[in-house]
Amino acid sequence: MGLERRIEVPARQGGLAGIDETSIKYIMKLAGPLIITTISFTMMQFVDRFMVSRLGTTALAAILPAGAMSFVPGSFAMGIMSSVSVFVSQSIGRGDRKACSSYFWAAIHIGLIYYFIVIAVMWPLAPKMFTMLGQPADVVKLESVYLRIVVCAGLPAVFIWSSNNFFIGIHRPIVTMYASLAAQVVNIVSNYVLIFGKFGFPKLGIAGAALGTLLGVLVGAIIRMSILLSEGTNSRYQTRYTSRLSIEKIKSLLKVGMPVGFEFMLNVTLWGVILFGLVGRFGQESLAATSVALSCTSLAVMPVVGLGIALTAAMGKSIGEGRKRIARRQAAVCFRVALIYMAIMGICFFIFRKNLMEFWTSDDKVIDIGMKLLIFAAIYQVFHAGRIIYSSSLRSAGDTIWLAVVSALSAIVVLGFGGFIAVRFFSEYGALGPWAAATLSIITVGLANRWRFKGNIWMQIDLFKHKSVGVVLENEADVD
Repeated sequence: MGLERRIEVPARQGGLAGIDETSIKYIMKLAGPLIITTISFTMMQFVDRFMVSRLGTTALAAILPAGAMSFVPGSFAMGIMSSVSVFVSQSIGRGDRKACSSYFWAAIHIGLIYYFIVIAVMWPLAPKMFTMLGQPADVVKLESVYLRIVVCAGLPAVFIWSSNNFFIGIHRPIVTMYASLAAQVVNIVSNYVLIFGKFGFPKLGIAGAALGTLLGVLVGAIIRMSILLSEGTNSRYQTRYTSRLSIEKIKSLLKVGMPVGFEFMLNVTLWGVILFGLVGRFGQESLAATSVALSCTSLAVMPVVGLGIALTAAMGKSIGEGRKRIARRQAAVCFRVALIYMAIMGICFFIFRKNLMEFWTSDDKVIDIGMKLLIFAAIYQVFHAGRIIYSSSLRSAGDTIWLAVVSALSAIVVLGFGGFIAVRFFSEYGALGPWAAATLSIITVGLANRWRFKGNIWMQIDLFKHKSVGVVLENEADVD
């Protein structure tokens, strides 16, 4: 099989030195701040939805479809920028620190151009998009207001997404955690003031929730950029001197990141838009119940998402060092942790499904529908663990085209076509039909990604095409 590389790099940062890299302790010390970060991000959405739910069923039915629609372009950008952590972590493993900040700035250039185009397109088309999804007219009006404001938050969010992946790649996730927590405080306070019209401010309703999100994003971006451009970070990674446009770096990010962008768009947002488009045909009570059920599952899954992000960075560094056997063990550890956690969440959804629905709404019809939807959520939790962990593992090696294809087939064929059949021929089951298709979609992707990872094709990928930076060689037999 030839030779593998092992790179001699500086001592590990973040209190990880001397810890077995395949141990739960190592992974959790790296993942801990990321889990808090992802939970805080979801809490921002959770707070938005909970406060808006106090405005009535129509507002509750509007906020999650609008949020999902705003996340269609956002998830594509996030997917591209997630490749920053792949290149940065592998560059750290190879001993090339300067390249780390170059990839960060390349992502900024991509993101800003992209989001100016997104705003120009989505602002005027917002009402038509929701109408095409079959949403009720009173819901469309609120959805359009929320979408137009939140999509503008994409411009400062570009700096958040790129800097997050930079800090994750250099194994300093603590920066993203503190910045995210500060942003959430701003968001919660702004929501309270602007949604309900406190302290002399006008009562803006769902528009206030969107403005609160925008303000939180701005604060988060300012904090991250201040640290990234600080003297300490600059002296180590030259972050102030690598902002020049690099076509080579942009091409590299797009080659790996565009499939991830499509995966994120299909996996997270288009998946949600299709689901809401199907469920919306059964009325605003079904939409509201779906909003609540997805809000609960989104919050529950965030620790696994944070674990997956940490796994991408840990495996990327191991791959950059040429130690792919270590990378494979790291994936196995994370999968076991995620599997146990998600199984517990599934049991909780089943047992406490009525309590969860009653926390959100007093509408008996919404509660009845939501309780049934949470049973489906309980079923797919374990498979969702495999979907996230094995996607993160494959992404760390750059095996992203597979992820995009599997996500596309699952979203379009299993959820889209399967959900259409359920709505068309089994309409008596209401929202349960599309949710059954959604559950099958998650199961399909989870099993497919596990099969791909176990096939070890990812171990043959070399993102740097054998470019060496201070390397020594070790025999392939030592790393499988």
